[in-house]
Amino acid sequence: MHIHAIIHASFEKLGVIEDWAHQHGHILTVTHTYKGEKLPDIASFDFLIVMGGPQSETELDKYSYLQDEVIFTKKAIDKNKAVLGICLGAQIIGESLGAKTERSPNKEVGVYPIKLTEEGRADSIFKLFPENFDVVHWHNDMPGIPEGGVLLAYSEGCPRQVFKFGDRVYGLQCHMEMTSELVETMVSHCSEDLHPGKYVQEGRVLVNRNMTEINHKMTMILDHLAALIREKSLA
Repeated sequence: MHIHAIIHASFEKLGVIEDWAHQHGHILTVTHTYKGEKLPDIASFDFLIVMGGPQSETELDKYSYLQDEVIFTKKAIDKNKAVLGICLGAQIIGESLGAKTERSPNKEVGVYPIKLTEEGRADSIFKLFPENFDVVHWHNDMPGIPEGGVLLAYSEGCPRQVFKFGDRVYGLQCHMEMTSELVETMVSHCSEDLHPGKYVQEGRVLVNRNMTEINHKMTMILDHLAALIREKSLA
């Protein structure tokens, strides 16, 4: 399986996604659009992962490459590719399907729980998860939910944490891919985001959190989407 990832900042890494891809022998390629790198031919990959970043989808005029990504993501969805968006990536999925990114009611930075909706509890992936479970948050914005999309989870601080479109397109406003090492990197590079707030944890608290269970949930999502891709290739 060929996975292609879009990266938006030098300190935004794939975390456990990269570990999982290598463990399973998948091909993994990356475009750093913020560096001006060109997006690939959509026919060249099976699975698109759009990562987070410090940019805001509410300011598309500042980042022309994000608009290119919106168009690219829509084409990937139209080609029935598996697509996973994380944080900014979830917002790009929403935008590609006509749903505008909005400010979250609360800034969230830290490890806090999300709760599944009724639809989330019935979803083919998330029915395997507890109704409430911890994830990493690092955001000010939240994705729009496109027509035909389904809200799967929310948090106390943000009403749109996870959504899906069809059976192989998922947007996660939250993070499950961040390893302990990546959390330390984020705390170091984005210390200005850690000013006290209702849903903002201190850096020292965040770096001491064990990410094992959170990362395991990320691999469960990846395993499910990979299985859908295999089924499609055998059809």
